[in-house]
Amino acid sequence: MTFHLEYSDPHSRARAGVLTTEHGTIETPIFMPVGTAGTVKAVHQHELAADIRAQICLGNTYHLYLRPGLEVLEKAGGLHRFNGWRGPILTDSGGFQVYSLAHRRKIREEGVTFQSHIDGSKHTFTPEGVMDIQRIIGADIIMAFDECTPYPCEYKYAQKSLDLTHRWLARCVEQFDNTEPRYGYAQALFPIVQGSTYPDLRKKSAEVIASFEREGNAIGGLSVGEPAEEMYAMTELVTAILPTDKPRYLMGVGTPENILECIARGIDMFDCVLPTRNARHGMIYTPEGILNIRNTRWKEDFTPIDPDSPVHTSRSHSRAYLRHLFINGEILGMQLASLQNLGFFLWLVGEARRRIFDGTFSDWKNQMVKKVSTRL
Repeated sequence: MTFHLEYSDPHSRARAGVLTTEHGTIETPIFMPVGTAGTVKAVHQHELAADIRAQICLGNTYHLYLRPGLEVLEKAGGLHRFNGWRGPILTDSGGFQVYSLAHRRKIREEGVTFQSHIDGSKHTFTPEGVMDIQRIIGADIIMAFDECTPYPCEYKYAQKSLDLTHRWLARCVEQFDNTEPRYGYAQALFPIVQGSTYPDLRKKSAEVIASFEREGNAIGGLSVGEPAEEMYAMTELVTAILPTDKPRYLMGVGTPENILECIARGIDMFDCVLPTRNARHGMIYTPEGILNIRNTRWKEDFTPIDPDSPVHTSRSHSRAYLRHLFINGEILGMQLASLQNLGFFLWLVGEARRRIFDGTFSDWKNQMVKKVSTRL
């Protein structure tokens, strides 16, 4: 994997670059649709590529490990061949899912023992094992195993957890460097900065992560309930330390407003379930603001869902029709809404990239932050 920084905005830390993998190139800043179990809910792979114009998708190590399981994925030749997505794939380490299973897991130096949310069976994730699992899944970019601390989090616990994450990282790197990809193409390992919302811990973690000199770096443990201002402050602190010649991935973020503000603070890559999860409940994102498609207001609104959307179904179907589908519980409604929201998120980062190049990013960002957070 290579990363070429093409341009930096003179008025902020916003950057535009190109990340190259053996499954294709990615123009940054970029948003990655989340395909938790090997599929982006309600969206076909062809639509991801042709309509939404996704350049990279995300898979989840925890969920794929449990179902369909490593044996199936290895026999298939990896996730690319299993699900038919030909572009780049990134997998998280399962650390966040283990964090979310607080009542079902036990953290030790060796790793984490947890109970499956499916059948209650017990499993153990170690740094070495998670590297091997992600080798089998076959993503182009894989994450180091870490502990994601909750918010709020006591300082002593955050400090202890951070030191454990750094020890786990050393084990991940050793295992990764001593093993080979399984399917004939290279994989890149990204470490993850942790430290809750404590500036000294975040600074320490960013320095440790940077010292490993991997192909890219991630920032985790944010967007877990802390105020947005704290997320922005931690992001700004960390991006000032992480190397400028490598991509920076802010995990699990977030709203359109969050994405714009964090692009301005030097982030290159984002992912979040928000656009598809909210789509299934009728929340539609557009360049003019957010609309709840179930509201009576849209019952006789025959204008397109989003007249300027890159997604053709958003230009050819009306808001009234989309509301009709939701009111009647039609599955097509969730599909059209998911396409619209993902298309909008990809448009947003693409427009941010264009604005970075033409020197208008900061003014445009300030205008768009107000628009995209408005309820219509």
